[in-house]
Amino acid sequence: AGVPPDAGVPPDRPPIAAAAPQPTAARPGRSLVRREAPRAFPSTPLVTPLYQSAVYVAESPDALDAAYEGRAPAPVYAREGHPNAQVLATKIDWLEGLERDAGEGGIITSSGMGAIAAAALAVLSEGDHVLGATQLYGRTTRMLRRDLPRLGFPVTVADPTDAAAIAAAIRPETRLIVVETVSNPTLRVADIPGIIAAAREAGALVMVDNTFTTPRAFRPFEWGADIVVHSVTKLLAGHSDATLGYVAARDPELRADIEDAAITWGLTPSPFDCWLAERGLHSFALRYDRVCENAAELADHLADLPQVEQVLYPGRADHPDHALAQRLFGGQWGNIVTFRLGIGRPRANRFVRGAGGLAFAPTLGDIATTLSHPVSSSHRSMPRTERVEQGITEGTFRLSVGIEDIELLKEELERAIAAALDD
Repeated sequence: AGVPPDAGVPPDRPPIAAAAPQPTAARPGRSLVRREAPRAFPSTPLVTPLYQSAVYVAESPDALDAAYEGRAPAPVYAREGHPNAQVLATKIDWLEGLERDAGEGGIITSSGMGAIAAAALAVLSEGDHVLGATQLYGRTTRMLRRDLPRLGFPVTVADPTDAAAIAAAIRPETRLIVVETVSNPTLRVADIPGIIAAAREAGALVMVDNTFTTPRAFRPFEWGADIVVHSVTKLLAGHSDATLGYVAARDPELRADIEDAAITWGLTPSPFDCWLAERGLHSFALRYDRVCENAAELADHLADLPQVEQVLYPGRADHPDHALAQRLFGGQWGNIVTFRLGIGRPRANRFVRGAGGLAFAPTLGDIATTLSHPVSSSHRSMPRTERVEQGITEGTFRLSVGIEDIELLKEELERAIAAALDD
C-alpha cells in the first residue's frame, strides 16, 4: 500500500501501466439482462428456427386471454406447447391424413411412452377396464401389467391376431383397447379391422401404436382407430438423436383431453428434439422406401442360409400373418427382420461381437442398421416361459435394417453367423 506502481523498475524500462479503469454503470434505461424481441426482416428463414425459449411474452392481459382462449393462438409457456412442436405435429398429421383446421391432429410428447401415457391418463376413469395385446413393447407391457392396475385400472390381455379372442375379452367396463400394428420382435400383425369392429360394438376406444409400420404403410384412422401413437424417436426422426412421441385423436374433444393430460403431467417435448426430428422427417419417405427394400431382400437371404432356423418378416409368404399384412400394408412390409439361430448365450455373445459394423443397440428406425437381442433388452423383464411361448430364445435377434448397401449387410451377417458357430 502506498508504493508507486513503478517502484523498483530500472530506469531504462518503461513504467508499469496503471490498473485499467473499472467500467461505469450502464446508462439509465438500459440493462444487459433485459430481453429484446428480434428484429423483423423482409425475408424469412428457409429452415424452421429453433425456439429454445421456456416462455413467451404477451403484449397485454387481453392478448394473453386471446392466446389461452384460442381466439388468437400463440405460445405462452413451453410446457403448454411451442412452435417447434407444432410444426412437427402438423407434418406428422399430414402423414396420418389428419386436418388440424377440422380440430383433428396430434401433439408431440417427450417420448413414445409419454404419448401412450397421455392417452391413458386422458381416457381412463375410476373403474375402467383396459384390454391389451399379448405382444407389446416391453415398457407398454409394464405399464399395463403394473402401473395401470396400481392406479386402479384392471388390465387383461388377448391375442391381437385373433379378433374373436379380443371380442371375447371385452367387458362391459372396457374403455380402452391397446394394440400395436406389428408386434415386437415376432412381427405378428394385429387384426386391426376385426378389433375395431369388436370395439365399436362394445363402445370401447382403440389405441393403435403405429411405430413399426408408420403412416407410409398404414393409416389406422382410415380403418376406424380412435387414437394413434408413434415413437417419433424411431423411423420418423430416423437418426437416433431425438427422443419424442406423437399422439393423435380423430375426435376433437378427445384430442383436447389428451393435450390437457400431457400438459398437466409434464410430458412436454424439447424444442431442440422437435427441431432435429423435423429435419429427419424431411427424408422420411426416401429412407422408408429404401429400408423396406433392403429388409425384404435381407430376409430372403437369411432364410436361404442353412444356419438360420427361422426368419420372421411379414412380406414373406411363410409369415403366419402374410395375407393380413398384404391386405393392410399393400406391399410396404417395414424395415424389421427377426431371425433365430439355434444357439445359447455364449454363442449369442460371439455373434454380436462378430457382427462388425452393425451397431448392437436396443433401438430401431435409425438410418443405419442396428442389431438387438430381445432376451437381454426389450423382453428381459418378461418371464422366460412367456418368451419361450412366443418363440423368443437366446438365439433370437432383431434387425432394424438401414439404408446401407445390401451386399455389405449380407456379408456382415454371414461373418457374424460364422463367428458364432465356429468351433
